[in-house]
Amino acid sequence: METDQRLTWAVDRDFIITALRHQLPRAQAHNGGDWTTWLMLGGRGAGKTRLGAEWVRAVVEGIGPYAQMKARSIALIGETAHDVREVMIEGPSGLLRTAHPRRRPQWTATRRRLEWPNGAIGYAYSAEEPHQLRGPQFDAAWCDELAKWKDPDATFDMLQFGLRLGLRPRQLVTTTPRPIALIKRLVTDPRTAVTRAPTQANAVHLSPVFIEAVIGRYAGTRLGRQEIDGEIIEERADALWSRAMLEALRVGEAPPLMRVVVGIDPPGSAKPGSDACGIVAAGISEEGIVYVLEDASAAGLPPHGWASRAIALYQRLKADAIVAEVNMGGDMVSAVLRQIDRNVPVRSVHATRGKYVRAEPVAALYAQGKARHVGRPFTALEDEMCDFGLGGLSSGRSPDRLDALVWAVTELIKPRVEPRIRIL
Repeated sequence: METDQRLTWAVDRDFIITALRHQLPRAQAHNGGDWTTWLMLGGRGAGKTRLGAEWVRAVVEGIGPYAQMKARSIALIGETAHDVREVMIEGPSGLLRTAHPRRRPQWTATRRRLEWPNGAIGYAYSAEEPHQLRGPQFDAAWCDELAKWKDPDATFDMLQFGLRLGLRPRQLVTTTPRPIALIKRLVTDPRTAVTRAPTQANAVHLSPVFIEAVIGRYAGTRLGRQEIDGEIIEERADALWSRAMLEALRVGEAPPLMRVVVGIDPPGSAKPGSDACGIVAAGISEEGIVYVLEDASAAGLPPHGWASRAIALYQRLKADAIVAEVNMGGDMVSAVLRQIDRNVPVRSVHATRGKYVRAEPVAALYAQGKARHVGRPFTALEDEMCDFGLGGLSSGRSPDRLDALVWAVTELIKPRVEPRIRIL
């Protein structure tokens, strides 16, 4: 009976057996060599704390493949002293709960020390007091929720000066990401190994009610992409749109619409890696409010492919017209559309002004609350909108989805000329 209990404990506690893919040890950094920092970016409940506790246990005991040798002095740094104790040390997935019963460390709260039977010591630090890291030295460190630290750069810098013991001092950073400079710098550091995981990756250990309620409510939103999917959501100061603006203008459904159009920004090529074909549908209500209905943009399609996609959207929404930029393809754009549906009304538009100048009136419409997005977030489209400034997208790529949106909205809001009635 005692043997069975030990075997059950071993299977449950030998983390490498049950670890999820994003919790497995990193073999290499960006530069192909050995890593100094393991950055684990994950959504809420993705198993970040469990990974941190198990990694510390492994480096203390010298357990491979997580550790190459035993660590003797470990820094444990959280947002506050309370977080270090309640989450990293005493929490449900913390160091005390995951320890082997016979090798459990002794926590002395007054000294902020964890002492293992083999002599290793963990020192608890609050990111609110970076000066406390001036002086001590370590051969390993676990930094939890770094993106929430009050002064992340000062605290992290002090740690780096102290991470100087042993042949290969290392640090694990577990955090839900935010677009702070330090996180972005670590992601691109050649000595960093990066792991990413959404909340769903650990769904087997989470409440079904949580999965249904929280993920169902926030999936696709800016907050959800950050807190659930573990993405770094950028905010650009000079962008024409902001994520807060788009979230505030989102509606569940559109009212009856007077006109619906499909905007197209055709690509110059169908080769892999080339620009996407922007295909965005929008309509306008009797009150003059524009409603963005769908983003059907796609990359890598030949002319017949993107034309079929655009016309299918036009037919499904019972749209009034297709508005297509023809700078790249000239008459070919209208011709390929009419090869699929000879009766489709196509309005050809030419780009005579820069993309930023064309987009400004559309952005102003949003600022006035006269443009809204319908349903779930249009993730890729909204990423372009919130990353589009005077110099274009930060990536340098063409804002194809945004261009299609601009053409559609511009067509809807332009003054309509009523036909004159001639009296004979």
